Amino acid sequence: MIEQKKNRLFVVLAGIFLTNAIVAELIGVKIFSGENSLGLQPANLHILGFTMDFNLTAGAVIWPVVFITSDLINEYFGKPGVKRISYLAAIFIAYSFLVIFMAMKLPPAQWWLEANNKDGSGNFFDMDFAFNKILGQGQRIIVASLAAFLIGQLIDVFVFQKLRKLTGSKMLWLRATGSTLVSQFIDSFVVLYLAFTGIFSNQQILAIGITNYLYKFSVAILLTPLIYFGHYIIDGYLGKADAEKLSEESAQQSSSFF
Repeated sequence: MIEQKKNRLFVVLAGIFLTNAIVAELIGVKIFSGENSLGLQPANLHILGFTMDFNLTAGAVIWPVVFITSDLINEYFGKPGVKRISYLAAIFIAYSFLVIFMAMKLPPAQWWLEANNKDGSGNFFDMDFAFNKILGQGQRIIVASLAAFLIGQLIDVFVFQKLRKLTGSKMLWLRATGSTLVSQFIDSFVVLYLAFTGIFSNQQILAIGITNYLYKFSVAILLTPLIYFGHYIIDGYLGKADAEKLSEESAQQSSSFF
């Protein structure tokens, strides 16, 4: 019975992780104003000689779900569970972009173009161009995003398990939030340097990375109670004793980095 529950739990957590990781990558092409979304004035932060606002990718809205799910998988299924689902997510994300690229190459039907050639104000536009512009992302950005995702996940699981060994079953907030803060710090700069070196100056990349990390840092702290809520739900589903046993077993997994 407990094995069935464990398998179901992993399938559900994996499904949540994969869905949000893929969707976040696809919607990440849109940049939105964090301040305007909250009805606030632009931050106008002065960083390394640049005036920076919290202009974020739309994917940032749901990436916190990926953080939380990753930590829950880490807690109950250990390093092997997180590595397995991280590699699978990278493969699925790459597959999604490949399918989108193929779809962009398909010749559009004329009636489809004509039926969708005006916006709400009656202005003409090219629907096929819009489709390709929205869904198409540069190959360099895709590669950078995938690389940063995998590096961030591997570092997250490494830091999480190191803190787990130091704190035991106590101080959940430290290993969950701490691992996210470390991994997202590295992720924030890896993706920018891989994607924009030679396009932006080092100072610009650092300024953008600092702004992005400030957002991720704040979100990680604010989401800490949700980690405890997730544990409460899982403990109730598995049973307190079995949940603690599963967590202890995950902590005893191999300590190798890869």
